[in-house]
Amino acid sequence: MTKPRQKRLIPRVLLILAIFLLLVYLAENSPWIKRMRYPLVYEEHIRRYASEYEIDPFLAASVIWVESKFVPDAVSGKDARGLMQIIPSTGKWAAEKMGLSDYQENHLFEPEINIKIGCWYLSFLASQFPDNVELVIAAYNAGIGNVKKWLQNREYSSDGMHLDYIPFFETRNYVKEVLKAYEIYKEIYPSLKL
Repeated sequence: MTKPRQKRLIPRVLLILAIFLLLVYLAENSPWIKRMRYPLVYEEHIRRYASEYEIDPFLAASVIWVESKFVPDAVSGKDARGLMQIIPSTGKWAAEKMGLSDYQENHLFEPEINIKIGCWYLSFLASQFPDNVELVIAAYNAGIGNVKKWLQNREYSSDGMHLDYIPFFETRNYVKEVLKAYEIYKEIYPSLKL
């Protein structure tokens, strides 16, 4: 390739790169694209049970998105089920505490029941870790016992009330994902606010 030809090619490549970067930026910040990436399904159930159990509906929607991407029949490798990925033993325990009559394990695949139990459980966790949404999210993923142990360990918590470090990679990543989704849901679905 001759030098004059190379000189003409460089501005074209830079222009194409600039256009590509602009398109990526617009795609990442477009409300329409965000709504496609972060859908909101079962809004009525989320609003109803978030209100009933006094939790933030944006938190419930964010947990659902991270857990199942709003797929009601999702099953994890750890046998967590439904929209909010509730483990059968947790579902049974929660149903007893909630007074749900005739509860059966397969009810975890019913969106309304799954959201009801999941919102109740988030409320229960919030009562264990008041005013600390990060601990609630971490406990939803790793369990209350693990979070309480971490809070007592100076390697993970300098004050016994907040986590400076989450030792489980999965939980650390989970908390980040839910918090990111939480901010996006607040931005693109203001109608979800109670």
